[in-house]
Amino acid sequence: MARISVSQMLNALVDVGRNYLDRPGGGSQLDVLVAQCNDLVSVHGEASGTALASRIVNGYLELSEDEQVNFLLSLNEIFAPDREVLVEAIRAYMAYPENNSYRKLLKVVEAPWQELFRRINMAPGGTSTIVGMRQLVRSQLIDHPELENLQCDLTCLLSSWFNRGFLQFEQINWRTPAIILEKLIAYEAVHEIHGWEDLRRRLADDRRCFSFFHPALPDEPLIFVEVALTRGLIGQIQTLILKESETGLKEKPDTAIFYSISNCQAGLEGISFGNFLIKQVVDTIKSELHDIKQFATLSPIPGFCKWLDDSLEQRQPEFLSEKEFDLLQSEWRDNELMRQPLKSLLMRLCARYLIEAKHKGHALDPVAKFHLGNGASVEQINWTADLSRKGIEQSLGMMVNYVYDSEKIISNHEIYVRDGFVSASKEVLRLAKGKNGG
Repeated sequence: MARISVSQMLNALVDVGRNYLDRPGGGSQLDVLVAQCNDLVSVHGEASGTALASRIVNGYLELSEDEQVNFLLSLNEIFAPDREVLVEAIRAYMAYPENNSYRKLLKVVEAPWQELFRRINMAPGGTSTIVGMRQLVRSQLIDHPELENLQCDLTCLLSSWFNRGFLQFEQINWRTPAIILEKLIAYEAVHEIHGWEDLRRRLADDRRCFSFFHPALPDEPLIFVEVALTRGLIGQIQTLILKESETGLKEKPDTAIFYSISNCQAGLEGISFGNFLIKQVVDTIKSELHDIKQFATLSPIPGFCKWLDDSLEQRQPEFLSEKEFDLLQSEWRDNELMRQPLKSLLMRLCARYLIEAKHKGHALDPVAKFHLGNGASVEQINWTADLSRKGIEQSLGMMVNYVYDSEKIISNHEIYVRDGFVSASKEVLRLAKGKNGG
């Protein structure tokens, strides 16, 4: 018996449902869309409701960005919770906290726009459209702070729709459909992929690539991780992304290095998949390659230079001597020969940044926050690890190895989440305390 996909079923419902819908009335396209949204949240059969949701999706996608913003502002006003009804329900529950008043409170707490988005999600392309709406809302929060509650509810909806139970884990290789491979090239956010030959190298036998997908977005990777199989830790990114194939190992690899993790959907930013992906990749590689004993990253340090600049603006940070402070005022950043004499000082400052720089009790650096929160430890800081323009601007060319030790992941995670304690190797701890690192 032939299998029918979800998208085929939805399209069939749309075709049937069109017969039950009147033609849109007069007025501007924006007015028509808002009226259709009002109609959608009223009682509709499944076929007519799916067809109407499809009209809304198609109409929204035809709007200019400014018109889309105005549409979302209209939804934010029309489908917001009724404040007076909400206050009344709260008072009723406080007076009589029993099942009936609790159910009534739950009903009015949920903004009507949540039901609207659930129904829009029935349409073909509805999920991707709602993801795009959240991306647009997030981009407008500075100019339109009134959209914050809408953004929060979109986040809650998408977090439930994209939870781990719905995600599909897949290995990507050279036999993966070209439509997906093209998107890997486009979405790579850490180390740019320079065309098809570069991608072929990154999918070679001594490499692995894995991604999460969602059934509603079958050809859209949500996040992907690139892995290099090596002998021991590697401290330079160019060694891992060389195009030449003659870098093959003479000995069996014993280390898997995660050197790039890219989130692909801006509308899902802040909805974490990376921790699940890393755990799944570790389990998959362990089952396939029994000689792999060490799992580590080669990670950027994107916040280091900004932290250093902010520290220098204090004029005399407590962790710099007057001589060191004066040395860092000179023009040395873009010149590798001038950076070299400052190696010990800069590696010490980088170790201090990774170990001690905190925001609300957790690592200030976003990449460090991610890996430490997943139970990794800071293993090694690497000098001249990434001499690209981006690498120099972010961290003066330094990168860091985080190590995932299966025997310590849980304890590392617990003490980091509870106390903000950063697990690190003796070498990195010595650096942070001012000992010479080389």
